[in-house]
Amino acid sequence: METLEYFLPQVWFVILALFLFLYVMLDGFDLGVGILSLTSSDDERRGILMTSLSNIWDANETWLVLMAGGLFGAFPLAYATILNALYIPIIVMVFGFIFRGVAFEFRELSRRKFFWNLAFGAGSFTAALGQGFALGAVLKGIKVDEAGHFIGTTWDWFSLPSVLVALTLIQGYVLIGSTYLVWKTTGELQETHYKTAKLAALTTLIGAIFITVTTPFIYENARARLFQQPLVYIFAIIPILGVWLIWQLLNSLNRKEERAPFVWTILLFVLSFIGLGLIVFPYIIPPQITIYEAAADPSSLVIMIIFIGFLIPVMLFYNLYQYIVFRGKVTGNGYGE
Repeated sequence: METLEYFLPQVWFVILALFLFLYVMLDGFDLGVGILSLTSSDDERRGILMTSLSNIWDANETWLVLMAGGLFGAFPLAYATILNALYIPIIVMVFGFIFRGVAFEFRELSRRKFFWNLAFGAGSFTAALGQGFALGAVLKGIKVDEAGHFIGTTWDWFSLPSVLVALTLIQGYVLIGSTYLVWKTTGELQETHYKTAKLAALTTLIGAIFITVTTPFIYENARARLFQQPLVYIFAIIPILGVWLIWQLLNSLNRKEERAPFVWTILLFVLSFIGLGLIVFPYIIPPQITIYEAAADPSSLVIMIIFIGFLIPVMLFYNLYQYIVFRGKVTGNGYGE
């Protein structure tokens, strides 16, 4: 039983991290495309952008629902505390999702599309902003008592570091959205997003450098982790790999490659998640409550693993099938006209 109590929380930490990564990767380019739609010069271009998402965007958010459900079942204390501490960023994110979803459906039937175009882009930006503030607050740490209950204030999540994290995350979403559009579009629109991808790669790099440099000074819980042996060597390698991936991404954009920029961007997200995971682990409520303290009963964790073991392959197959079926270029509007 002691082995299970030690091993099962680790398994669920990895499962939840997988869900979160798949959500950020898949819905990230959705949000990025939505933000980029705010810069489109006419309705035809916005229509092409939205057509590129029309058959896949809603399924991508399923991973976020799975992560929330898994967190509730596997770490109920963390679920309650994190939602209490991040109530406002989560509400902001949810409202962004609502605006985006309603705008996506209503634009198709509307004669005057300007408002729904704006709502789609603003909803995407708002959802990304809420996620960035939530991530920044988790990195900073959540104030809890000995029982793991939130004892901070309503606005603990808002700080200069969390603003920096939020803006960098938005740039990351714009980057992956741009590389996705490079893959899915042609002609002048593709050329435009070669440029936006280069710009977003540089701004994301600048934001990542600031976060990397300031993290040891701002986040006390991360500072001890960063200089812990032997993790200090891994944390030294991650920024070097990040710069190398950005370099490869920029080279692929300069060579006008279509799929490679998207792949390099995904690898950047993978590297970022590895770094964040190593900083946070084994805490589920940084910097005090570990996954072992917040975990549900081992029998519950086992039952959930059996259920999720059937669900994950189905979800992965469904997502993969979607992208195979709708893998072609978007060459015309075909949306809401």
